[in-house]
Amino acid sequence: MTTVVLRNGTLFDGHRYAGPGAVVLRDGRIAAVVTGPDLDGLDHRLGQLDQGAGAPVTEVDLGGGLVAPGFVDAHVHAVQGGLERLRCDLSEGRTREDYLARVGDYARRHLELPWILGGGWAMAAFPGGTPTAADLDLVVPDRPVFLPNRDHHGAWVNSRALEIAGVDAHTPDPSDGRFERDADGRPAGTLHEGAMHAVARHLPATSAPEYYEALLAGQSHLHSVGVTGWQDAIVGAYAGMDDPGPTYLHAARAGDLTAHVVGALWWDRDRGAEQVAELVARRAEYTHGRFRATSVKIMQDGVAENGTAAMTSPYLDRCGHPTANAGHSFVDPAALGRYVEALAAEGFQVHVHAIGDRGVREALDAFAHTGRALGDGDLRHHIAHLQLVDLDDVGRFAALRVVANIQALWACLDEQMTELTLPFLGAERARRQYPFGDLHGAGARLAAGSDWPVSSPDPLAAIHVAVNRTAYDEPGPAGEVPFLPEQALALETAFAAYTSGSAWVNHRDDAGVLEAGRAADLVVLDRDPFAGPASEIGATKVVSTWIDGRKVFEA
Repeated sequence: MTTVVLRNGTLFDGHRYAGPGAVVLRDGRIAAVVTGPDLDGLDHRLGQLDQGAGAPVTEVDLGGGLVAPGFVDAHVHAVQGGLERLRCDLSEGRTREDYLARVGDYARRHLELPWILGGGWAMAAFPGGTPTAADLDLVVPDRPVFLPNRDHHGAWVNSRALEIAGVDAHTPDPSDGRFERDADGRPAGTLHEGAMHAVARHLPATSAPEYYEALLAGQSHLHSVGVTGWQDAIVGAYAGMDDPGPTYLHAARAGDLTAHVVGALWWDRDRGAEQVAELVARRAEYTHGRFRATSVKIMQDGVAENGTAAMTSPYLDRCGHPTANAGHSFVDPAALGRYVEALAAEGFQVHVHAIGDRGVREALDAFAHTGRALGDGDLRHHIAHLQLVDLDDVGRFAALRVVANIQALWACLDEQMTELTLPFLGAERARRQYPFGDLHGAGARLAAGSDWPVSSPDPLAAIHVAVNRTAYDEPGPAGEVPFLPEQALALETAFAAYTSGSAWVNHRDDAGVLEAGRAADLVVLDRDPFAGPASEIGATKVVSTWIDGRKVFEA
């Protein structure tokens, strides 16, 4: 039995900054947390712990860095993120020209592929957020291309893909999406929401080994940014991806799943309560070891950038006039409460995607409808994203015991916000975006996640935005002009959301806090962000990541 001592640094204990301290690990657990005056007796304490054990002691010099509980991502798509890293990865691109160069280069290097797949492009790089098939045809004229954007609520395809799918000017829009069209009504190359399926159903099957490689790549990347566990927000078939549940089960059985993961089983919005029994069966089938399929994901609305997030009043047009569009409620609000109640009765946690203020209200109304299940159980339901929350609904999170699952990285004035969101919301509504400060002040329990590959999985980048309401080291308004700074969180609060808060949502009651007896899931940072200026939080890097006392990443 080896004892590991992390010393000469500072600690964040999961709830608050503890200052200088040391952490002692043994047999996958935290054996001791030593702070303040007790540090002077650390060596004596170690002697007491090891008395008679004869176990070696491994010393880790923190060099003034900080130890915290491992970050837990409460809303992420690890297999999808890993698969995009292995394919035509556009996540690092910024402009139309850059994306086309990357797609063309990938296609030339992979002449053997019948389809060009990948994704990760930003809507703000294109006028109106809608790239064209004609552009893709310039670099890949002979093979079909299918590239979801960063938020995975839309996809960019070329003419060959539209031809294979039989999509033309006469193809009607689906009820839950639309084809972007040119002046003559012909599909232009961007598929919104449910329209993606017209092409996605023709994609070549991804093999089980490819999915497995993707999970391991995604896991490795998440460990590199200090993430020790997560909730996968779609365990089901969606937007050209197969159900990742079997992949997680394989990894858990093989011992390759080093993270502790909760899977949120996908709620098919085209069906009703009859699917609950199937979800119960899938939970039993998939749950093994470090993977537990104990949550259900309901996508209640879309996203603001393409006008599908459900709003209480209509979007504006480019001239600032109200339109007839107030977004989509993908699940009938009148039925949503019954579905949530049925799921809660089977012991499922419910994880809702809601971005618009109407979508958030519909989700809260559904949780209020469950009554008994909320009051008697400990299911820890949560609503993710929360771009717009009506003032009358802010206090309902605490009252209903619903967790606010925030994606803080989005709360800045990036191009997507300035070009594709603000003009269509209107001034009054735009002032209510990402109200993290109000939610916290009203007593809501916070968890945090990234929605990777929608955006970077780096918790420190998100924490920087949560505290500063600007993005670290970004040019222009995103990095220079705080976006609604009154909604900023204190650094302790942001760290707590990403550690103890998200661990709590995942029912990891033995993790998320530095305390003797807890699981030794830790992250070691290269500096103490509590000691430096808030403007430098985003410069913090991960030195090592530990799960159950074992190092799973080292810089």
